[in-house]
Amino acid sequence: MKIIVLRNNLKNALDAVSRTIEDNLNLPILKNIFIRADQSKITIASTNLEAAITKIVPGKITEQGEVTVPFNLLNSLINNLQSERIDLEAKKNNLFLKTDNYEATIQGMNPSDFPIIPKITPESGSFNIPAAVLKEGINKIINACQISDLRPEISGILFNFETNVFKLVATDSFRLAEKTIPETQFKSNSLKVKKTIIPLKTIQELVRVLDDEDDVHIFIDDSQALFKTESLEIITRLIDGQFPDYGPIIPKILETEIVIDKQELVNAMKLAGSFTARSGEVIVKVGDDKKIVEVYSADSGLGENKYLISAKINGDPVKASFNWKYLLDGLKNIYTDTVLFGLQGDSRPAIIKAPNDTSYFYILMPIKD
Repeated sequence: MKIIVLRNNLKNALDAVSRTIEDNLNLPILKNIFIRADQSKITIASTNLEAAITKIVPGKITEQGEVTVPFNLLNSLINNLQSERIDLEAKKNNLFLKTDNYEATIQGMNPSDFPIIPKITPESGSFNIPAAVLKEGINKIINACQISDLRPEISGILFNFETNVFKLVATDSFRLAEKTIPETQFKSNSLKVKKTIIPLKTIQELVRVLDDEDDVHIFIDDSQALFKTESLEIITRLIDGQFPDYGPIIPKILETEIVIDKQELVNAMKLAGSFTARSGEVIVKVGDDKKIVEVYSADSGLGENKYLISAKINGDPVKASFNWKYLLDGLKNIYTDTVLFGLQGDSRPAIIKAPNDTSYFYILMPIKD
């Protein structure tokens, strides 16, 4: 293999594949990246056996071939080189790196020992969506997801492909967020209606490496998902399990409906959070007059505080406790001046959403005494 690449192009490719590099005592080769030059393109790939990332590197190919070398060493060299043009040549499992004033030999391993990157057949159909739309949807719900060893089915994001809409859903069992993307913002090519759970770590990588200008082609089979752009491929195993049936917990009728200034409520949560110490508990109260929302918190070692906010309130007086950070996470993903905060007493799920937008909602369980 002989190729010529520009330093910035190689650096960008190494950054794209970096997060799936990991130490593995049983498989030391997983600390390596796989470089291949064929007739048409140069690719760099990495895998941790759960997910794999492949990135195309622009460059000139003078001789085809492949090599696998330690990521950390090559990445360190590239980050510290000053020359823009880099010549790479593979011989007998080693990689020779040369610039106008620098040379290095990197000991590699047999490329045939590198794990095979799995493939998905086009027969599974595809789902095409602008990267900017996908990333915006993910960012609205991802903070409701946490990795759980006890419940692996909630350790990822639900991709729910329906006939006319695409839904992204996340939950950690204390809160749940759903974002609905209408059919005007995506295109489905023979992809069957299905639900699948994509691991959180893969989702985090998608958000990190996707360019807003890209179009993303999503392929899914029974055990894997592939996210593909012109220059990038991320393939991942799916999470095996049934995502919780969350329909029954979505509030249908609200006992107390509050339309309130978003920024005031955000400020109230941040101030109240200063007096919660480890508990994180704030109390939201609507009195009999139903004109004021009171946000209160106290700690025996710190003191107490109370914040009053005027609001439009319909329904019953209520007093409920919430984790202020979780409540703030929901507010951050609403971009209107006012929010609808709906409560069902002190023990049933509350809902946060924009007053006139049904495409996103955030459900939060109160803290029970």
